[in-house]
Amino acid sequence: MSDTETKETPATALLNTTTDPPAPALHPTPSQSRFQVDIVPDAAAAAAAAAAAAGSPAVSSSDASSSAAAAEEAKGRFRVVNFAAGDAEEAPQTPSSADVQGNGDTVMSETSLHSSTAGGHQHHYHYDTHTNTYYLRTFGHNTIDAVPNIDFYRQTAAPLGEKLIRPTLSELHDELDKEPFEDGFANGDELTPAEEAAAKEAAESKGIVKFGWIKGVLVRCMLNIWGVMLFIRMSWIVGQAGIVLACVIVLMATVVTTITGLSTSAIATNGFVRGGGAYYLISRSLGPEFGGSIGLIFAFANAVAVAMYVVGFAETVVELLAGVDAVMMDTTNDIRIIGTITVILLLGISVAGMEWEAKAQIFLLFVLCTAIVNYFIGSFIPVKAKESRGFMGYDGTIMWENMGPDFRGSETFFSVFAIFFPAATGILAGANISGDLADPQLAIPRGTLLAILVTGIVYLGVAVSTGSCIVRDATGVDLNETLSGQFMANCSEAACKFGYDFSSCLNFAKDSGLSECKHGLQNDFQVMSLVSGFGPIITAGIFSATLSSALASLVSAPKVFQALCKDNIYPGLGMFAKGYGKNNEPLRGYILTFCIALAFILIAELNIIAPIISNFFLASYALINFSVFHASLANSPGWRPSFKWYNMWVSLAGAVLCCVVMFVINWWAALLTNGIVLGLYIYVSYKKPDVNWGSSTQALTYHQALTHTLHLSGVEDHIKNFRPQCLVMTGYPNARPALLNLVHSFTKNVGLLICGHVRTCSRRPNFKELANDQSRYQRWLLRNETKAFYTPVFAEDMRAGSQYLLQAAGLGRLRPNTLVLGFKNDWRDGDMMNVETYCHMVHDAFDFQYGAVILRLKEGLDVSHIQGQDEILSTQEKSSGMKDVVVSIDMSKDSDGDSSKPSSKAASVQNSPATQKDDEDEGKAPTQPLLKKDKKSPTVMLNVSDQRLLEASQQFQKKQGKGTVDVWWLFDDGGLTLLIPYLLTNKKRWKDCKIRVFIGGKINRIDHDRRAMATLLSKFRIDFSDITVCGDINTKPKKENTTAFEEMIEPYRLKEDDMEQEAAERLKNSEPWRITDNELELYRAKTNRQIRLNELLKEHSSTANLIVMSMPLARKGAVSSALYMAWLETLSGGLPPLLLVRGNHQSVLTFYS
Repeated sequence: MSDTETKETPATALLNTTTDPPAPALHPTPSQSRFQVDIVPDAAAAAAAAAAAAGSPAVSSSDASSSAAAAEEAKGRFRVVNFAAGDAEEAPQTPSSADVQGNGDTVMSETSLHSSTAGGHQHHYHYDTHTNTYYLRTFGHNTIDAVPNIDFYRQTAAPLGEKLIRPTLSELHDELDKEPFEDGFANGDELTPAEEAAAKEAAESKGIVKFGWIKGVLVRCMLNIWGVMLFIRMSWIVGQAGIVLACVIVLMATVVTTITGLSTSAIATNGFVRGGGAYYLISRSLGPEFGGSIGLIFAFANAVAVAMYVVGFAETVVELLAGVDAVMMDTTNDIRIIGTITVILLLGISVAGMEWEAKAQIFLLFVLCTAIVNYFIGSFIPVKAKESRGFMGYDGTIMWENMGPDFRGSETFFSVFAIFFPAATGILAGANISGDLADPQLAIPRGTLLAILVTGIVYLGVAVSTGSCIVRDATGVDLNETLSGQFMANCSEAACKFGYDFSSCLNFAKDSGLSECKHGLQNDFQVMSLVSGFGPIITAGIFSATLSSALASLVSAPKVFQALCKDNIYPGLGMFAKGYGKNNEPLRGYILTFCIALAFILIAELNIIAPIISNFFLASYALINFSVFHASLANSPGWRPSFKWYNMWVSLAGAVLCCVVMFVINWWAALLTNGIVLGLYIYVSYKKPDVNWGSSTQALTYHQALTHTLHLSGVEDHIKNFRPQCLVMTGYPNARPALLNLVHSFTKNVGLLICGHVRTCSRRPNFKELANDQSRYQRWLLRNETKAFYTPVFAEDMRAGSQYLLQAAGLGRLRPNTLVLGFKNDWRDGDMMNVETYCHMVHDAFDFQYGAVILRLKEGLDVSHIQGQDEILSTQEKSSGMKDVVVSIDMSKDSDGDSSKPSSKAASVQNSPATQKDDEDEGKAPTQPLLKKDKKSPTVMLNVSDQRLLEASQQFQKKQGKGTVDVWWLFDDGGLTLLIPYLLTNKKRWKDCKIRVFIGGKINRIDHDRRAMATLLSKFRIDFSDITVCGDINTKPKKENTTAFEEMIEPYRLKEDDMEQEAAERLKNSEPWRITDNELELYRAKTNRQIRLNELLKEHSSTANLIVMSMPLARKGAVSSALYMAWLETLSGGLPPLLLVRGNHQSVLTFYS
């Protein structure tokens, strides 16, 4: 049996305290167990099941007594008893035994998958693996481990089922005496506000209208693809391009739409699809940047498409009215009047609900299909009266004559293709209402691809049919009686066979590009009405095609726009996200679409807008194709579409084809479309919406990062590519802002920056809290635009933790090579063993071949003891109205000694559950403002020292004025001491600072040394303003400074000469930091040099913005930590910000190309 099985756990004793049934709890308190357990034998379990079938919400007393009687026989088997509601009427209905899904540790019934309704009110219950469930055996054992269940993987309380929460790892793994962690959703399962709203709407809605693949996708796509082009432009295209090229045009357009249909099917079957159509598919695949830009123009294109189709309808009506002399005003105003009335009626149908709109679409499809059948029937019925107007019936001669192209005027193959292609669009009409489909994963592929097939066949059929029975030109005049036999012998046209002479039309057309003849394929747009069995049905078909396309676009635009607004990609558009009624209808979106459509209808001049709309649709198609290619290229494990008939390279070809077609149709419209998409992409990228959809962009970024990291690992390091990669012992990243800001200044966009944090703990480490801190402070770094990684570790002490980080931090070549510490200001106040640890951290860095850097600010570095310091330091959320800053000071303030140790109680306060909860409630990260009144700690004004500390901690965030960075390059460490200030002065904040170089030398060789250094710097191509050679470094320091040094080290001396040798050795072993007399005498010259250097620093660099200086080295095992700290203290005391640098003595600069 597993560890989690209740038979073998000590929990049995706790849970078996009584055999009485538990009293129904109104609301279990957090302190109570998450489940209640009874001992029940098999017989009692059967009785309980029978009781459950009868609808009993709790265990009856008879069941309880039988349970008690058979307790011994049961041998510790358990069953979870439901928590009963306080009111019997409101108790959730217990599922019948017939509904129970078998073989599960926690069994949910079908009825319990949804919210239950009782007493006229809806009740939503939180389901997990222990409450409101029956506790049955898993694989024959009683265990809280749950078997796989689809409801564990849901994101929202969708209509398909309720989200359940599986037992957490903590509940299964932690010790029994520990309080289990309250785990939330797993990473990636957090609900966005939009998803929560969707969940709420899904839970509240009943009787939602959902469409299958025929009514929802097939019908809509066919109606949208069969546009006006079928009846009034297809015959003209055949006349211009001929049968062969007309078929090529249809096939080219069909290839583009088929590839896009395959790509759409792949994306639609890669997970649950919600409302939003093309926007949802693209945004969830490529991310919010592409999705947001396409979503906006796609919704706009659909809105303007409504106007296009309505104006097409209005023009046909006006032509009919003009035929019976029923003109209201003039042609343009008549179109406006009829168009306005039409769009109002269409809006009424749409607002009435999707069901009415679907019924209207079915009726329109019936009319359209009747018109198509009517044409084909008419084409087989030759009528003598129609011959003079070009319709001769099917004939091989006519077919052969119309086989080749006959482009007239300025028309070319591509111009004719550009006119036809909009007729092939509309394949996303079904996907656009994805939220209203019962099963989008099945409906979108099946309906879209079948619609493309059927409409493509019909277009090809019409092209071949019209080219086989209608001549290109006809006069409309019956001339066969005047034809002589001689002319008949010389006539070569197909019409001659039927006794007609249409040569005058042809001759005129070839001369001027135009024809006086008004009939035939080239001249009569209504020739299909002529051919059809009953002409008015073709007119009805034209009406049906225009109105159905307009209706589909009028529904699509608001649905897509609503999904876009729900995701809050564009702030300010949230008002359009609200839905109404059981189907969540976007009424506000309908009104907006209506206004846009009406505006373009009133313009009544769509010749310029039409190609832009086609390009908007094509841009969407291109990005859908590119999404599939991108997702396949990223090779993400999450890309698992159930639709397998796609290929990444075919999708890429489809994307390229779409872009080519955009420029073929209209080059300036294509440029405008790309410009708009690019502008919106840049805007969304700049705004950085807080969404995480697991896009293929993220997957590809990871894939590329992994590939490049591995590739980098196979290349040897080169001096020219050296960059400082710093492990900065910051503790919490916001604890030492000056240290982090300065290092970030010279590593930003140059090298790696890792914020190391060693957390020492006396009790067992809380690794879950460590992981939470890691993600929380990483977000803090990103929010503060600091390009760094936060890496915390648990360790027994600081040295062990730093060793872990020195060995394990980084990846491949992306590993630190420089350890950065803050100076331990309090080294004389605390436990000297901490000083020993601090010095050993520096020794360890050198042992691992790291460089070492120590930053000292005279005010200190650590601001973590000041609660609310984030409020004061944060430039983003600084309050402009605050005059007096009041903060809570922790009176037990530690120093900023350990550069990675939480140095006050405030640090733990930041991580307390209460603080986390407050921060979560406010929607802010826990490291954000903590400037609150704390009842426990005294609220006082910020004291002077802390005020100075805060000001000093911000100094590297500001632009440094015209000043100097003084580089005291006393010892050659490979060039790191020189490289860091060079990188620093290349940054915007430091670019006004000049580098001054100070070197040591001899009095009699000052000029020579200066020239030698100038030559070296020029070879390194490093600009400098001055070089100073200090020839008096070895001069004896002032006596008062020497005396001060002696007084400083006095408490730490061993004074072995004053005690026995054995006692001295014992003391040295127990306190290894003590300074021996021998050691002090041996390093007297080095000590004097540190004192003298401090005097020179105060003389030359007291006004510098920053001093960068070679760090003195202490030989391991020879120099005690107290003496080394005394050297650093003496060297750096009373100075501007000082950076002590020591490279690993391998060259980091080169003058070779």
